[in-house]
Formats: sequence, C-alpha cells, structure tokens
Amino acid sequence: MMLGAHNLSLQRAGRHALKDVSAELRSGEVTAICGPNGAGKSSLLLALAGLLEASVGGVSLDGNSLKALHPRIRAQAIGYLPQSAEVAWDVAVENIVRLGRLPYRDRGDTAVEAVIAALDLEALRGRPASQLSGGERARVLLARVLAGEPDWILADEPLAALDLAHQLSLLKHLRSAANNGAGVVLVLHDLSLAMNHADRVLVLEEGSLAADGPPQEALSSGNIAKVWGVDARWIGDAGKSGEPRALITS
Repeated sequence: MMLGAHNLSLQRAGRHALKDVSAELRSGEVTAICGPNGAGKSSLLLALAGLLEASVGGVSLDGNSLKALHPRIRAQAIGYLPQSAEVAWDVAVENIVRLGRLPYRDRGDTAVEAVIAALDLEALRGRPASQLSGGERARVLLARVLAGEPDWILADEPLAALDLAHQLSLLKHLRSAANNGAGVVLVLHDLSLAMNHADRVLVLEEGSLAADGPPQEALSSGNIAKVWGVDARWIGDAGKSGEPRALITS
C-alpha cells in the first residue's frame, strides 16, 4: 500500500508551510521526517493524515484520493498521533486506549490488551488521565492509535516525552508494526534516532523537500551542513557492524 503526497503546497499563519512537496511512502517501512524548526514537518504529517488540506496538490492512499474516502474508512487506514499529549476527558487509561477502536465500532479486546502490554501500561490501566505524568500520557495516547490497528501510523515527535527505556521499547514496537506490513511515518528532531531506526528519511527545509532517501544519504554530513547549518560527522557504521551511529558536531 502506498501513501502519496503529490505536489503539496499550503500556507499556514501567512507563510508557505509546504512548497511543491511530493513523495510516495511505502508500507512495511519506517519513514522519518526531519528538518529544522519551522521546516514544515508537522504540516506534511497533517496533510498525509488528511487533517490539513493543501491549497495545491493532494494526498492519495493506494492510488485513491484521500479526501474522497469515507471518514470511517480513512480512520481505519490511518492512525495519527499529534505532538500535544492532551486528554480531553479525565477517564481511565484503558478507556482511552479503547477509543482507538471507534472506527471499527467494536471493543477489540485482543488489540487493546496487546498494546497495553507492549507499551508497559498494565499497572496504569485503571488510573485516570489527570494522574498521569507527561511520558505516561504520551504512551497512552500512542496506545490508543495502535489499538486501532491502522495500515499507517503517523506520529509527530512520539519519543519526545519518553525516557530512554520507553523510547527504545516504542521504536521496537513500531519496527515490529512495519515488519508486519504497516507504514510508519515519524516526525523526529533527533537525527541519530532517524539514522539508526528509519528505512527512509525525508528532509524538509523551509517547506521544500531538500533530501529523500536512505538515512545515510539523506542525513549525510553535507546535507546536515546545508539544511541545519551545522558542521557534523557520523561515527560508527550500523550497516556493517551493527554499531549505532552517533552524530558528532564540531
């Protein structure tokens, strides 16, 4: 299954958030969207989720226009996790996770129990949202998305509020979802995480697509210097030794 952005251009807050961005994303892969602050990363993710309509261009899902799909079908296909970890109602964790089953109108006990276990939420399942820490709330909201078993998981900075152990656990879970055929698209600020865990990286610069390819190409030292204005180099070689690559700045 393909999720495609076709010549997307749009304005937000009086500026060009995206400028003629095109990319065909493939299921079974983890794609990272990277770029400096204000580059258009969140805007692209919102457009791919069908939550922000471009002034020019469009988004397709497996060759069909995303905006032409019935909202329930689109909700079954695409799970979106925003940057903000806010919960509107002070309900128990388990009930928040079960909201992910709304597009199917079922309880989805198997899926709900699986994500509660995978994201280490068993001890929290009866706790109200108001008693959760920021990191706990972030995991609960991601569990809600995953409980819907979407074909595409789109998450905006899903690791930002998590400690190291839960970051690695979540990345492992997302990799497993991709291996099982889902498309995973993550907005990431941490270039080392993108280098070591993504199959493909889209680099945005001032709303335009500056690079698109395997991490070692899209996040080359030359591209980092051009887009971020930082002199840096990578050490380690995950491709040969399995050693995670680390970014060293000058």
